[in-house]
Amino acid sequence: MDTLQNEMKPKSFWKRPEGMTGLIFLAGLAALAGYLVIALPWATIFANTLYLAGTLLALGAVVYLILDPKVRNLVWYMYKSVMRWLTGLFVQIDPIGILKSYVEDLKDNLRKMNKQIGQLRGQMHKLQEIIVNNKKEIQSNLALASKAKDANKQAVMVLKSRRAGRLKDSNLRLEDLYRKMEVLYRVLTKMYENSQVLMEDIQDQVAVKEQERKIIHTSHSAMRSAMSVISGDPDKRAMFDMAMEAVAEDVASKVGEMERFMEMSSSFMDSIDLQNGIFEEEGMKMLEKWEKEGVSLLLGEEKNNLLTQANNDSDILDLDAPIKVPEKEGRSNQYNNFFD
Repeated sequence: MDTLQNEMKPKSFWKRPEGMTGLIFLAGLAALAGYLVIALPWATIFANTLYLAGTLLALGAVVYLILDPKVRNLVWYMYKSVMRWLTGLFVQIDPIGILKSYVEDLKDNLRKMNKQIGQLRGQMHKLQEIIVNNKKEIQSNLALASKAKDANKQAVMVLKSRRAGRLKDSNLRLEDLYRKMEVLYRVLTKMYENSQVLMEDIQDQVAVKEQERKIIHTSHSAMRSAMSVISGDPDKRAMFDMAMEAVAEDVASKVGEMERFMEMSSSFMDSIDLQNGIFEEEGMKMLEKWEKEGVSLLLGEEKNNLLTQANNDSDILDLDAPIKVPEKEGRSNQYNNFFD
């Protein structure tokens, strides 16, 4: 569990949704304390021995709470628990509930991604056809230029040679575009596969951990957890919830990456007009920027392999090959180690 905490670096209380509630509550307490300092009849309190004793006793209790670590930890635990409960009335902070919502998001994203892959495949087929036709026309124009040269028809030779040159330049740009589209296609299909695995792993974790969480929360009541905090023992409820929150944060990062790449690929495709052989450089730059960025959370080390394959002329992409369906049997859940 310590390894998990070091890797995931869980958010502090103040960076969580309940932390904002806690700040508002503290601000209210500070305002109330300030009002009491101003409004209390201090002259009367100091003039009356009984009032003075009561005030000193209250101050002593506050000082004791501040200095005693066990009491301080207990008060802090109770404060966080109350703030979490209050926040939960208005915001979804239950990690199980959050993971269930991510499953729905993934299902929707997978449908959209599958549609994008189909559209991209169609565009790549068209682009291949244009490149092949251009090559044929280049050869035809070069043959005509050669014949014109033999027939001493200088104007025709220049015209056909220039036409072949323009088509060659066009093909260089279109082949570069095809390589970028191939990167896009390989990444999208791999993200689709990995996202299917991610969705299955989340569903399995939710099915198992939802029951486990109920058992832990029943056997480790709030009072028992508070006593564990006082005695210095680890709070099993808190540790389990921390692991679940780490899973939810990891899933959030991966789903976010998936959605950002889908948005980028959509913008890239929208900038291409194959009919007129036009595409915006901005779309190319966006993809090139992504290629140079660090390791992908969703792809892992596969990202570099995909880029290498896309730029390897001997590794020919089969556009008609179906997208792989990941096998569930014999595959370990990527989130099991979060609970070790």
